[in-house]
Amino acid sequence: MTLRVDVFEMMGRSGHSAHREMERVKKAFLCNRKDFLPNFCSWIWFLLLLNASAVVAERVRQCKEGDYYYQYTECDGTGSRWRVAIPLNPKQCTGLPDPVQGTDCTFSCEAGEFLEMSAQECTQCAAGTYSLGSGLRFDEWDDIPPGFSSLATNPDNSPSGQNASTCSSAKWLSQGSYLESHRDECIVSLIYTVHLKKPGSVTFDYQYVDNSIFFEFFVQNDQCQEMDQDSNKKWIKLTSHGEWGTHTFSLNSGNNILYWRTTRITLGAKAVKPVLLKDMRLEGVAYTSECFPCKPGTFSRTPGSSSCEPCPRDTFSGRGASSCTPCNTKTHYASEGSSMCRSRPPCSEKEYIQTYSTCDKESKTQVIYKWIEPQVCLKDAPGAVTLPPSGQLEPCPPCNPGFYNNSTATCSPCLPGTYSDGVKACQPCPAGTEPVLGYEYKWWNVLPANMKTSCFNVANSKCDGLNGWEVAGDHIHSGTGRLDNDYLILTLRVPGFKSPMSAQGTSGSEYSRITFEFESNCSSDCEFYFMMDVNRRSTNVVESWEGSATKQSYLHIMTENSSIAFTWAFQRTSQANDVRQYANDMVKIYSISVTNAIDGVASGCRACALRSQQPGSSCVPCPAGHYIDKETNRCLECPPNTVLSGHHIYGKEACQPCGPGSKTNKEHSLCFSDCLFTYTERNRTLQFDFSALVSAGSIMNGPSFTAKGTKYYHLFNVSLCGAEGRKSAVCRDNVTDLPNDDAEGGQLGSSVEAFICQSTIIPTDGRGLRTALSSQSMSLADTFQGATVEKSLNGITVRPELFPSPSRKISDVHFFYRSTQVTTSCPRGRNAVVSLRCNLEKTARGEISVPSECPAGTCDGCTFYFLWESSSACPRCTGADYHLIEGACKAGVQDTVYVWNEPRLCTGGLTLPQKKTSPCESIDFWLKVGVGIGALCAVLLVSLTCYIWKKNKKLEYKYSKLVMSANKECELPAADSCAIMEGEGEENEEEELVFAKRLSLLDKLKAITTKTRFTATLGVARRLPWQRTVSADGPWPSGGQAFQRQQEERRSCPTLPYREVCVGIEEEETGRYHIQRP
Repeated sequence: MTLRVDVFEMMGRSGHSAHREMERVKKAFLCNRKDFLPNFCSWIWFLLLLNASAVVAERVRQCKEGDYYYQYTECDGTGSRWRVAIPLNPKQCTGLPDPVQGTDCTFSCEAGEFLEMSAQECTQCAAGTYSLGSGLRFDEWDDIPPGFSSLATNPDNSPSGQNASTCSSAKWLSQGSYLESHRDECIVSLIYTVHLKKPGSVTFDYQYVDNSIFFEFFVQNDQCQEMDQDSNKKWIKLTSHGEWGTHTFSLNSGNNILYWRTTRITLGAKAVKPVLLKDMRLEGVAYTSECFPCKPGTFSRTPGSSSCEPCPRDTFSGRGASSCTPCNTKTHYASEGSSMCRSRPPCSEKEYIQTYSTCDKESKTQVIYKWIEPQVCLKDAPGAVTLPPSGQLEPCPPCNPGFYNNSTATCSPCLPGTYSDGVKACQPCPAGTEPVLGYEYKWWNVLPANMKTSCFNVANSKCDGLNGWEVAGDHIHSGTGRLDNDYLILTLRVPGFKSPMSAQGTSGSEYSRITFEFESNCSSDCEFYFMMDVNRRSTNVVESWEGSATKQSYLHIMTENSSIAFTWAFQRTSQANDVRQYANDMVKIYSISVTNAIDGVASGCRACALRSQQPGSSCVPCPAGHYIDKETNRCLECPPNTVLSGHHIYGKEACQPCGPGSKTNKEHSLCFSDCLFTYTERNRTLQFDFSALVSAGSIMNGPSFTAKGTKYYHLFNVSLCGAEGRKSAVCRDNVTDLPNDDAEGGQLGSSVEAFICQSTIIPTDGRGLRTALSSQSMSLADTFQGATVEKSLNGITVRPELFPSPSRKISDVHFFYRSTQVTTSCPRGRNAVVSLRCNLEKTARGEISVPSECPAGTCDGCTFYFLWESSSACPRCTGADYHLIEGACKAGVQDTVYVWNEPRLCTGGLTLPQKKTSPCESIDFWLKVGVGIGALCAVLLVSLTCYIWKKNKKLEYKYSKLVMSANKECELPAADSCAIMEGEGEENEEEELVFAKRLSLLDKLKAITTKTRFTATLGVARRLPWQRTVSADGPWPSGGQAFQRQQEERRSCPTLPYREVCVGIEEEETGRYHIQRP
């Protein structure tokens, strides 16, 4: 065995450790001296080692109690451990105490005690200090405490690039009494590692008011494996403005790495509110070897304290104080929990407020001025102002509607069943009417009983107990507060809503309306919030305004019957500053009105439905879908396809007609589409069935990117028709949708149900997150306006140019929707249009798309457009969509088939009839017979025509001869008959007319271009023919008809032995005549 020791390394060890190492080497040498003797080099090393041991022993001194501290080793498998001494400076001394058996691994001290390691016993903490026993506490944030680290991650997870340099400076910021998260888009994690000897927990206070920042807390072990936890422990739920929440998480023994991570997605230019952390407590460290001193401004007066108390007002303390030192109240002051006294400033106009005195017995009030409590300014200091004198007495403003002044200084609510306008005494409602319950606050002499004000600052408690708002006669305005970044809070709590008696059977979506009128005047970046807490779940911002705002009214409709807390919060600036700069900035609220409040008072009465027509009959609720007839005060059902407008059911006009293509449910509470649609186009009625689109459709468009490259998507859920009008499109926040133990009814929050809703989705690769985030859910469509092929409906217009033109001739069917929730950018609410387009290439469910020009679904932020292409959007097939084709007769059988018209423009409906087969006879035989008969008939017809024509020619000639004979000179007396009858003159030879041949085409052309010679051959035959030829110039007469020419005419026939006429038929330009006479 070869043993080598680094002498120079031994020189750097402490005396005690070097001594132990020497002893170990000596023992090794003695046990293995046989191996050392043969090796000369080993002897040399051994001698050097002895020399080094002597040198170290001479240079270091013996350790004293202050040169080291004790610490326990890791627990072994039996649950035991050793106490060892650790030198503070390894090179200063030697002779550390030997390790001794330690306490059991499960041993821990009680709160207010610490483990004294030299005696290994629990000892009480001294006054001015505290201990959690087996825990740690962090409540001072002047700087990041040791053990904590802040890590920034780039939005795109890239190790380099522009985003890397941008996020290099991102970190959690120390603000004295709390930690503040980064406001930018970088992912920033606060990390702390703790080793627990036994199972424990971590508890921290936080403020998380803006859901534009995702806030998560998770724990990993030393192998970077995340510990199992459900979503309500991982994602931190929102808190109200000015309120701190508490989150607790259980930890396992061993190493635990704690992560507080924030990531922001910016979809607009609005600034976000950071996450705040304070007062972290860790349990399970098994023991603490020392007590913690009380931080400045706190003290612990008795030994064994587990916490420190804040110093009272006008006292202060330093670190580790057992008592607080009073200030000189004549010249100095101190707020609660102060670490020092401050000089009292001279009083100024900012130190007092104006208010009204309570009404006296004579109903008189006056303007009074009073110092802000607690008063810290000096009234007698040079330059100090004094309180202005009180104003003159003036009549008190009247009571608010529903209250009355019964000759006292206060206003009292009217009794149930009575009403008042605030001026007159309460009166019972007339017969046939009922009180209209609610709140209507428009006079602010005193703060109403169901409202309260408060002041809150996240960094201190200086304004705690101050009035956040002050009444001022015709309005209520924000208070002064202590600092400009104080939250001034006004809260109105409503336990629930109650519909009028006659409308209690209705099931409309509107339960109440809250309306308030306000204005703000600011010289800085002030913010005014209107918030709502439903069933004590969490306070969500409904609307907010930045900077100055002119006098305006805001309306919010309640669609849920729950316990509601309405909150108005005003902050002059978000920048912390001990010097007041914007004390005169304020917001005024002139009136607040809430309808149908369950504990409200009545300012008037309305007609109700009566049980009978008898005098004194009581009011009864109308059944669902019924209105109150004005003449009889009886409940009558609304006409078909009409809907009741909210809870106003008096008169038939309360039944509003539904839009085209829609129908109402049984309760007449809403209009919806039953997935059936019909319209007439080009004298043809088209019927549609959208039943395949009943379930909600979804589209996730994008990705889109923020200014710093964060990738996100817009998810739209669309509920088109059916389901009896139930809004089946649900958008849910998986970050803020957490169970709340304090929530009434155990409900969940931050989910939206509508016809169309939208959520913002951040994928896992968008910010380096371990799961996709869904947040900022909102409703785009609450009411169905109707379905039509027209381009506009109720002020909502379709923009066909946003989508490609349809390739088929079927018109798109447009579904129109509207949202009742108004915003600053959309004062009339949001609108949505879903266009259904016939596309047989798509499936029955089809595909939804948004305009390419507006990838967010909207071009103006108020009107959203969707195109749903589906085969289910085609009309139902009818008999006009197909035609029949008859096949040939083969082997005595003929097939008849039906085919769709091309292109096919229908689906569903009628199906194609089955192919028909019918017997038939072949047409080959009858075709031959028909052809033969036809040919025979043609031959007979031609023969008969020739015979008749020839016969007619003879008759024509004889008739012409007879006519010419009648016109001869020296004409003999006419015969009894003007025609030669058949068989007449048989004794004479018969005359016969013979025609020459037709001219050829060449002769015809010659006749046109040159002078033509005409030849007529005439002859009279008496047994033997004779012939004589004459000539004439000029063309032959046209017309093809028989003609007569007298002898004196130029082209007349020559003189013959007999008087005759030249009779013939034209043969184009020339002809030849043959005349035979007996």
